[in-house]
Amino acid sequence: MKYLSSNVTIMVSDMKKAIAFYRDTLGLNLVREYGQEWAEMEGPGSLKIGLHPGGKVPLQPQSRQVSIGLQVEDLDAAMKSLAAKGVRFGETPTDRLLRLAYFGDLDGNPLYLCEVKWG
Repeated sequence: MKYLSSNVTIMVSDMKKAIAFYRDTLGLNLVREYGQEWAEMEGPGSLKIGLHPGGKVPLQPQSRQVSIGLQVEDLDAAMKSLAAKGVRFGETPTDRLLRLAYFGDLDGNPLYLCEVKWG
């Protein structure tokens, strides 16, 4: 079997707000949109994120069983930029060979920034 492409699907409560968050706040590209039923966002590398409505009632925040990470060169600068756009970070980044900063989208779906310090 050969896979043609892959994506991660995120259930959201408000498609317009979710598209704006992933496009305008995180800077991902909107590849295609099918009304209020589906939107495909493109991240760095070959990451594709599908946004799909999860119901009219705001969704419960998701667990940390699955999260989406975005690698950055400078974690402090990236956090400052996103904080200026209203993103609130949870745990304080740890300073190791890998620095992480956790946050969520508008529905509480877990996301994180990652700065790799080795190599």
